[in-house]
Amino acid sequence: MNIQLTSAARTRMQQFLSANPQAAGVRFGVRKTGCSGYAYVVDIADRVAANDQVIERDGVKLVIDDKSAALVDGTEIDFARQGLNSAFVFRNPNSTGECGCGESFTVS
Repeated sequence: MNIQLTSAARTRMQQFLSANPQAAGVRFGVRKTGCSGYAYVVDIADRVAANDQVIERDGVKLVIDDKSAALVDGTEIDFARQGLNSAFVFRNPNSTGECGCGESFTVS
C-alpha cells in the first residue's frame, strides 16, 4: 500500500490525533456517493477492524479498509488552506475523472 502524506497533511493529522489520544489512527478511504461515484473519507479511527490495513507514514497510522485499498493505493494526501477554507487534497493516480465541484471521483 503506497500512500504519501505531505508535511501539511501530516501536521494536520497529528493535530487530530493529539486531540484524540485514544484513537487507533486516521481512517482514510472512500465511500460511494456524489455525482461521480466515490468520495474520500478522512476521520479518526476509533478501532482497527479485521478487514482494515494499517500503515504508518511519518509517524501517522493510517487505517484503510480492504474495499478502499485498491481505490486509494498510490494517493498523495495534502492539506491546503485557501482564504477561510481548509481541506485535505488528494492526488490519486487511480482517479479517471472528478465531478465539477471536486467532491467525488470515478475510477475505471
